[in-house]
Amino acid sequence: MASLRTFGLLTLFGVLPGLVQSAGAEMRDQLRAIENRYNRAQSLRLTFSESYAGARRPARTETGTLYLRKPGRMRWEYTEPAGKLFVSDGKSVFLYTPGESRAEKSPLKQTEDMRAPLAFLLGKLDFEREFKTFSPVQDSAGTWIAAEPKSANLAYTKVEFLATAAGEIQRVRITGQDRSRLEFAFSGEKLNAPVAPSLFVFQPPAGTSRTRSWRFRYARRYWFR
Repeated sequence: MASLRTFGLLTLFGVLPGLVQSAGAEMRDQLRAIENRYNRAQSLRLTFSESYAGARRPARTETGTLYLRKPGRMRWEYTEPAGKLFVSDGKSVFLYTPGESRAEKSPLKQTEDMRAPLAFLLGKLDFEREFKTFSPVQDSAGTWIAAEPKSANLAYTKVEFLATAAGEIQRVRITGQDRSRLEFAFSGEKLNAPVAPSLFVFQPPAGTSRTRSWRFRYARRYWFR
């Protein structure tokens, strides 16, 4: 709250333009560092914590390990809830949730979800192509970069991310059209880690049937080009 109040006072006294210009240069450097870091990677392994809060939905937190490999392959292996799995083989995505007797499948390019902004971990990232505005957001964790997408036909309206000076993404917050919020915290990142191709072949548990779904409400839409 104090930082917001200070921001408002600076605006009133005409100090803001200089700050925006300075922050703009810093943000450009930060964006380039992120692009360079992930666009050069061929594979990635990290630990994640995923928190979701939405209208009329109880808040929940899930954790696990994320594996990525170009082109278009990913594996979200959950430890909480144990057994939950999300896999992309580069063409299709599969979602398996413990307790259900089926696995959902959808074409990768047709999957819609507000988690799509995480594309910057997965390949050919170009912030200026995907977003129209960038602004700094300060909180106790540090200075976030808030980005507004160019397209209004997406499941999300804002993406905020926190990264180190070297461009390593630590946290991501995504605001949906319905004002829900999805947040990821990342740790233990390993760039170009050995990742076996077999991890991206979906193997449903015994007795699981496959159901084709053309729109995943909570699936992920990512590109690892």
